[in-house]
Amino acid sequence: MRSLFDSKSLRLIAAGLVVVNGFFPAVWILLTSLKTEAELVSKPITYFPHNPTLANYAQAFTDQPLLKYLGNSLAVALSATVFSLIVSSLAAYAIARLNLKRRQLILTAIVASSMFPLVTLLVPIFETMRTLGLLNSYTALVLPYIVLNLPVCTLVLVSFFQSIPKDLENAAMIDGCTRMGALWRVVVPLAAPGVFTAGILAFVNSWDEFLLALSLNSNPNFRTLPVGITLYQGEFTFPWPIISAALIVAIVPIAVLIAIFQERVVGGLTQGGLKG
Repeated sequence: MRSLFDSKSLRLIAAGLVVVNGFFPAVWILLTSLKTEAELVSKPITYFPHNPTLANYAQAFTDQPLLKYLGNSLAVALSATVFSLIVSSLAAYAIARLNLKRRQLILTAIVASSMFPLVTLLVPIFETMRTLGLLNSYTALVLPYIVLNLPVCTLVLVSFFQSIPKDLENAAMIDGCTRMGALWRVVVPLAAPGVFTAGILAFVNSWDEFLLALSLNSNPNFRTLPVGITLYQGEFTFPWPIISAALIVAIVPIAVLIAIFQERVVGGLTQGGLKG
């Protein structure tokens, strides 16, 4: 008789725990956003709203300029993602294709640079942006986000670029392409799963970042969504249903992005792990 907890069962249990751990907070926030304040504080606790309401979503957009914050976050995250992919593609191609000395040392340095806690970099970044006169602007966030995204994007792309046969590039260059032309016309399209994976990681990191967004931009016109959501609470009040509604608004773009590019992201992570 096979054991109840065989390897397959353990894998299913582990997968179930991961799914519950990943989805439960989002589901709980969604249910909270559909409750009234009175129902939220009532006892015993109700897990599902008795009379679901969308009033919290309407109030979330009227109490704070949530649409403005959403647009700011989208502009910053998209800009940081595009430039991160461009720079990391060049860096990854150089590491994967050029005969660089101490290549392994360079990779180690890239990994090490990603391990610094953001709080230790806050003061230098703030002073740099202040000296350059970039505080209270989109650029004040885009530039640091590009730098912070480069290590992970570069590491993801290096493994994909290494897997592409050099003969394809050589053939393109024989046909008249420059090395840069071969990179953008041959290598990057063939490494599309890795590019999508790196792009999603860069976008999510930029979209969710709070510390720099709070410290570098005090102007409401450039305030991003994570910072804007904290403004719903008062000195003595915490309108959790309204805050939950704003959080759902913040989660939706990421969920849509993952849903659209799900196969490419999962394929990219899997292939990258196998090739690395």
